[in-house]
Amino acid sequence: MSKFDYFVVFAEMRTGSNFLEANLNAFDGIVCHGEAFNPHFIGYPNKDNILGVSKAQRDENANHLIDTIKAHSEGLGGFRYFHDHDPRVLDIALSDPRCAKIVLTRNPVDSYVSWKIAQATGQWKLTNVKNARSETVAFNAEEFENHLTALQEFQIFLLNSLQKTGQTAFYVAYEDLQDVDVMNGLAAFLGTDARLEALDKTLKKQNPAPISEKVSNFDAMERALTRLDRFNLSRTPNFEPRRGAMIPQYIAAADTPLMYMPIKGGPEAAVAEWLARLDGAPLMEGFTQKTVRQWKRSNPGHRAFTVVRHPLARAHAAFCTHILGLEGGPVYGEIRKTLRQMFKVPIPKDTPPSEAYDDDAHRAAFLSFLSFLKANVQAQTAIRVDNSWASQWAVVQGFSNFATPDIIIREDQLPLDLAYLAASVGRTDAPDFASVTDPFADRLARIYDAELEKASNDAYSRDYMSFGFDAWRA
Repeated sequence: MSKFDYFVVFAEMRTGSNFLEANLNAFDGIVCHGEAFNPHFIGYPNKDNILGVSKAQRDENANHLIDTIKAHSEGLGGFRYFHDHDPRVLDIALSDPRCAKIVLTRNPVDSYVSWKIAQATGQWKLTNVKNARSETVAFNAEEFENHLTALQEFQIFLLNSLQKTGQTAFYVAYEDLQDVDVMNGLAAFLGTDARLEALDKTLKKQNPAPISEKVSNFDAMERALTRLDRFNLSRTPNFEPRRGAMIPQYIAAADTPLMYMPIKGGPEAAVAEWLARLDGAPLMEGFTQKTVRQWKRSNPGHRAFTVVRHPLARAHAAFCTHILGLEGGPVYGEIRKTLRQMFKVPIPKDTPPSEAYDDDAHRAAFLSFLSFLKANVQAQTAIRVDNSWASQWAVVQGFSNFATPDIIIREDQLPLDLAYLAASVGRTDAPDFASVTDPFADRLARIYDAELEKASNDAYSRDYMSFGFDAWRA
C-alpha cells in the first residue's frame, strides 16, 4: 500500500514547474493536474474543470477537489501550488502526512529575470525553439527584493510547518530537473515502481543565455545585489522565550469602545486611571478569549491599543520596583538573592535601601543589572524572563497570537495619542492625560549617561529598532 494518497508540488513561477510536471506525467501511475488551485483558473488557462470539478465548485469547497484528485486520478494524483494560490489548501495539505510534498526551488535571480522576460514576450512555455522569443529586460532592485522576500517567507513557512508535524519533503532544485536519476528518485519517494530511461524533452529551456545578456542594466543589478544581505548577517538573533497574549490583563472602558492591552513595566496605572475617567465608571476587567470576542462584536468601531516605554526607563522601573523594593512594589526575593550571589549585582541587602545607597551606588547596581538583562532576555540564564523586563517586542508579538493592537503608543506621546484615539471613537471630550507617568524618572536622570544607554541598547536592540527609540530623555 502506498504511503501517500496524493502529492503537492510547491513551486513558484519560472522555477521549472512545467518541466517537472511533464516528467511526473511521464511516469506510469503518476498524474499532475497543473495549477489546480490557481485563483484565476483551474489546472490550466484553457481548462474549465479537473476530473469533472468546475472552478466554481472548487472555489466553494477546496476539499472537494482534493478528494476528487485522490479518488479519481489514474494513479497517484497531485497538483502544483504557488504561494499566492488558494490558502485553504495549505491548511489541508500541510498537516496531512498522506500528502506527499515536493518542494521545487530555483536561484531567485534567475527566476526573477525569467519572469520579467516572460512578461515582456508573453511566452510562458516553449515547445519549439523556432518560436522562441527573446527580450532584454531591466532589473528593478525594489521589485526583486519584494520577489525575494515573498519566496523566502513561503519557503520558511513550508519548512517550519513540516518540522512541526514531523514530516519531510522531497526537495528538487531547478538544476536537478535535467537529471533522470533524480526524477527516478522522486518517483521512488512517491511510491511508484515506474522508472524513466530518459527525460521528457517536449518543453525547451526558454532563455539559455547568461544573465549578463538578458539584463539591460547588468552593472546596476550587480551593485544592487551586493547590498542584499544574502546570508542575513545583519539579523539580530532572538532566543527570547515566546510570550502568550496575556488576555486576562486587558482592560476596557465602561462604555467607550477602547481596550488597553498593557505591557508590564510601563505606565499601566496612569493609562488605566485615564481610561476609567473617560466614562467615570469602573473598568471592564478579567477578560478571556471568549469575552474579548463578545466585547468586540458588541462594540463596532472598537480600538485596541498598547503603550511602550523607553527600554532604559522600563528596565530602570523594573529594577527599582522588583529588585530594590521602591514605591512599595512586589520584591522578587529569590531573584534578588541570585543576582547578588551568582551575577554579582551590587545591590544592598535591605529593601528598600538605606540612605547609604547613593546615586553612585545606584548607577553601578543598575548597570550591572542591565548586563544581567542582556543574558536573561536571550535565555542564557536560569532565571525566568519576567514580564516586567521581557522585551516589549516579544510582548507585542505575543499579543498577535490572539489579536494585534490597532495602535502602539510611545509613552512620551500619550497625551497627544490618547486624545486622538478617543476622538477616533467619537469622544472629543476626553479628559487630559497626566504628563508624568514614571515615578523613577528623576532618579534615572541623576545617573543617566551614554554607558547606561549602550547597555540598554545591547539588552533591548529589538525594542530600539522596532519602536524607533532614540536616547532616553528625562
